[in-house]
Amino acid sequence: MAEPRAGEAETMPEVLLVTGMSGAGKTAASAALDDQGWFVVDNLPPSLLMDLVSTVGKYEASRRLAVVVDVRGGVFFGELRGALDEMEKDGVTPTVLFLEASDEVLVRRFESARRPHPLQGGGRVVEAIERERQELASLRVAADLVIDTSLLNIHELTARIRTAFAGDEIGMRAVVVSFGFKYGLPVDADLVADMRFLPNPHWIPELQVQTGRESAVSDYVLNQPGATEFLDRYSELVSVVSEGYLREGKRFVTIGIGCTGGKHRSVAMGEALAARLRDQSVETLVVHRDLGRE
Repeated sequence: MAEPRAGEAETMPEVLLVTGMSGAGKTAASAALDDQGWFVVDNLPPSLLMDLVSTVGKYEASRRLAVVVDVRGGVFFGELRGALDEMEKDGVTPTVLFLEASDEVLVRRFESARRPHPLQGGGRVVEAIERERQELASLRVAADLVIDTSLLNIHELTARIRTAFAGDEIGMRAVVVSFGFKYGLPVDADLVADMRFLPNPHWIPELQVQTGRESAVSDYVLNQPGATEFLDRYSELVSVVSEGYLREGKRFVTIGIGCTGGKHRSVAMGEALAARLRDQSVETLVVHRDLGRE
């Protein structure tokens, strides 16, 4: 780390708090942040948060600080609320990133890794996961960005992190997630729109085997009555919501675009909506959650 800046007042760094469910990808997220130039500290006792922020604030090279805090801290984790209150009194409001995944996926990940859950003790992993969800419930509600990693591989998670935290400019960043209603709603979506009001290309033999990424399907969907009107009005709605989010200090929005199976209509409309948002200078990533499922 560079030497302190002689004669200059301490400047508080941008602070990102990374938390969430054990096994949900915090290690991969930390690596992605480190690659983007964040100074990353893992498993810090919350009582030391403000000391760390003040220390980093004395150095020119470390203006962006990411701290991983979770239940591995044991009894120290209970100090988090007080530590956040202390930071707020000192004028530091961290952005909170919360990573989660379904119980089924978390159990499978722990079994694959052959390691116990931090709260497992001599009990079952499913009981430890439920206890952790209860302990983290209030933190999840307060999070600025929630990412569900259940269906994400490491490269997709890295892309989500890069989109959200690559630059230090203040602006809205969006993730558009296409999905199939028959597979469930995206649990991390802030907004959800239903494309089942449009005719389904699934019932057209030559389009059935294609996806909304292909021009034949996309053209079919976008040329249906109501498609253009939806894009016009919904992009305007997102713009209004985004301005409100920014006023409230929220810089991230996840938009779910659904159809029956997540293959045709939601994919085509998701890509089209993302293009509209980019035209509005909103940095936007598209994720097709259920593409490839039968």
